Amino acid sequence: MKLFADEVKVYLEVVENADVTEMQGAVDLVASWASQWQLQISVSKCSVLTVDRRSTDASYCINVFSLSCGTQCRDLGVTITGDLSSSQHLNEITAKSRKPANCILRCFASRYVKLLVRVFTVYVHPVLEYNSVIWSPCLKKEISQIEKVQSCFTKRLRGLRDVGYTARPCRLGLPTLELRRL
Repeated sequence: MKLFADEVKVYLEVVENADVTEMQGAVDLVASWASQWQLQISVSKCSVLTVDRRSTDASYCINVFSLSCGTQCRDLGVTITGDLSSSQHLNEITAKSRKPANCILRCFASRYVKLLVRVFTVYVHPVLEYNSVIWSPCLKKEISQIEKVQSCFTKRLRGLRDVGYTARPCRLGLPTLELRRL
């Protein structure tokens, strides 16, 4: 069991039926402890994630409410899938970071490049880098997917449209996102 702030994670290797019973017992203990301390468990936010290629028929419940079983769950802002792939999380954060990047270019009357880059680093970099120690990509397609957000933004800055992406960050004093993660 792992505890962090108001989140509890109970995990166990389930190989046989006795393990399913043991896991349900652990869930019951958490529910009992929460009840004893007059804490409510939001069952709608609870889920079961199986990290395995094999499917399991096990189901768990808190009191009389059955826990949802899914192929993914969010944990501290990071989407985790059953195969431990980061691709779903990358899709979410790149889509989420494109909105403020485009908004910066549309909403600022000033075209002063240093100002726009500073605003980008303040509002977009945190979205792209949040908890990156957990999901840091190793595949080239995933790395380029993240870099593309910064590439599209910098390409739209005045005087940089015809400059290649490898030269743009150098001109702007802006490291690549891969280098920042490392």
